[in-house]
Amino acid sequence: MYLRTVFSWVLLLLVTLLSPSANASSKALYIVYMGEKKHDDPSMVTASHHDLLTSVFGSKDEALKSIVYSYKHGFSGFAAMLTDSQAETLIEFPEVISVEPNTYHQVHTTQSWDFLGLGYDNNQQQQTGLLKKANYGEDVIIGVVDTGIWPESPSFDDNGYGPIPARWKGTCQTGEAFSAKSCNRKIIGARWYGRGISTEALERDLMSPRDFNGHGTHVASTIAGCQVEGVGYGGGLATGVARGGAPRARLGIYKVCWVGVGCPDATVLAAIDDAIQDGVDVLSISLGGGAGHEYPGTLHAVLQGISVVFSGGNNGPVPQTVSNAVPWVTTVAASTIDRVFPTLISLGNKENLMGQSLYHDTSVTSYSFEDLIYARSCSAASLVSSNVTGKVVLCYAPAPPRLSLFTAINFTVAAGARGLIFAQHADNDLDTLDVCDGIMPCVLVDFEIAQRILSYWRLTGNPVVKVSPAMTVVGNKVLSPRVASFSSRGPSPLFPGTLKPDIAAPGVSILAAVRGSYMLLSGTSMACPHVSAVIGLLKSVHPDWSPAMLKSAIITTGRCTHEKIIFTPSKIMANLILVFWGYDNCCSISG
Repeated sequence: MYLRTVFSWVLLLLVTLLSPSANASSKALYIVYMGEKKHDDPSMVTASHHDLLTSVFGSKDEALKSIVYSYKHGFSGFAAMLTDSQAETLIEFPEVISVEPNTYHQVHTTQSWDFLGLGYDNNQQQQTGLLKKANYGEDVIIGVVDTGIWPESPSFDDNGYGPIPARWKGTCQTGEAFSAKSCNRKIIGARWYGRGISTEALERDLMSPRDFNGHGTHVASTIAGCQVEGVGYGGGLATGVARGGAPRARLGIYKVCWVGVGCPDATVLAAIDDAIQDGVDVLSISLGGGAGHEYPGTLHAVLQGISVVFSGGNNGPVPQTVSNAVPWVTTVAASTIDRVFPTLISLGNKENLMGQSLYHDTSVTSYSFEDLIYARSCSAASLVSSNVTGKVVLCYAPAPPRLSLFTAINFTVAAGARGLIFAQHADNDLDTLDVCDGIMPCVLVDFEIAQRILSYWRLTGNPVVKVSPAMTVVGNKVLSPRVASFSSRGPSPLFPGTLKPDIAAPGVSILAAVRGSYMLLSGTSMACPHVSAVIGLLKSVHPDWSPAMLKSAIITTGRCTHEKIIFTPSKIMANLILVFWGYDNCCSISG
């Protein structure tokens, strides 16, 4: 989940859900699932949907008007505008398996590939290992169901690519700011799904496969981005060569998520249905709903030999919060990598402390001391009473209630603060740095550091603080991987006997392409494409392996990447860090 977009989407969803319906006869979008299709001809499948609806409406014209999507390639079903009573009537038909209201879900928001053992040597090649053996994912087709794509990014350059694989049956659907030339031999197809979305919501986005949000571009470039040299964040952080895990793979793009709305079930199922027909090898889906939600179309994709990889959600560390937890898909948690961004915090008494930040303003040649103020939890009331204008604010609430970092940033910006030092419990792993991006200088510290800053503030008449720019530290001195605190935990709420998530992959401060640049983002959304890419590589080496075999190869191979035993917050020894190569060796992914 792309963490910074979640708040606004959830708020809009709550407002929608809490609004009273006009009357009992008002129509809403329902998903009607009918299981395996009874005909190989898609037109006959759609005709059966029309016939079924005609028997309910009593009019063929009304039936045709009501249908929004007909799912006819990989499975049988449709999305239609129905009254509650019409939905209740449909569920009585023997060919109908389920009728559910359309719900809206959210997206689950470089060095990581070196950390996984899929790095290049000094000649930008891998002489041995899975990447080399898979020919860098040559001609594997990976479908990305997300917010779309920004095709001009250097990560999607098709220079040196051969013809599009003959088995590809997809299309390049044009639209606003997206012509047929936006697809190439890298982005071999793109579709967008706007039916069932309000006109107002569509106007806030781009009515085409173009990515207005940036999330889908980040995911796609993490999977299959080409090598791009000199990439970094903020002018000096995480610099190096950016690329995806399967840099020679082809991409099929399916835009199902919309700004301010999220990702409706109806559009996601339509994308899955089309992807089955288009001929993808892997489906990467970094989005999801509540802990008990599932997409029935994914089973049909797996039965067609397509591996489906889902993000597990960002509702941790509470148990049984994992989403997309059906047994036949691969569900991914988020973990840290061996890279951190330490920031020096200098107090007026010459004491130096360390936090973490993405603050790296290259336009500033020198950094000076600023007034320091303590504002408890940084609620709106405490900020006003503390007079924080033009000062660096310490947000530290040793006991509940506490605000989220996202809320604290909004309040401190509105109050006119100069910067923010935000205290999080140590168990949070300081793993949501990207929430601060581009808003104001902000540093994350644990409670111990915050207490030392608070003690200085209380004992000093005119407390001041200087926040230095962040640095990049990479290597085995960084204890990793650790499962990120935000990553949803198992077991599966739908199937308690099924252990989920299946595996964890890098999902904290991952650098990849967005609109016109590159950005560090965190979330299980960022972890999911790492596994999608590796499954693509394995598929290239073993084209005859089933989705279950590919999944098994990943989650049953491993080695420990750190000498120290890692414990959970309750001091129970954690599972050994699992890693995979899957064909005869292993590359580090935590499990």
